[in-house]
Amino acid sequence: APDMMGLVGPLGRVLGPRGLMPSPRAGTVTPDVAKVVKEYKAGKVEFRNDKGGNIHAMVGKLSFDPQKLTENIEAFIHYIAAMKPAPVKGTYIRSISICATMSPGVRVAA
Repeated sequence: APDMMGLVGPLGRVLGPRGLMPSPRAGTVTPDVAKVVKEYKAGKVEFRNDKGGNIHAMVGKLSFDPQKLTENIEAFIHYIAAMKPAPVKGTYIRSISICATMSPGVRVAA
């Protein structure tokens, strides 16, 4: 909730580098906590991009069957491609790599 941010603020040094700090921009700070919890349980995925233009997102778990993982990856790629701004010319997605947590990436498209 927004009124709790004053209490969470001092934890920014610990939570920030791990990507766990709540953010109003990401929609994780809201007065309607039940709605946000319901969205995340329904499958809402948060993604980030870094300075190099790489997008980081969780698209599934190792327990998912291959068909479900494929569907999730394809849906995510279509979502990112749909976000391409109109003035941007050329290739928007240059390559795609996937990896498990703390493992090397495997290039699936170049």
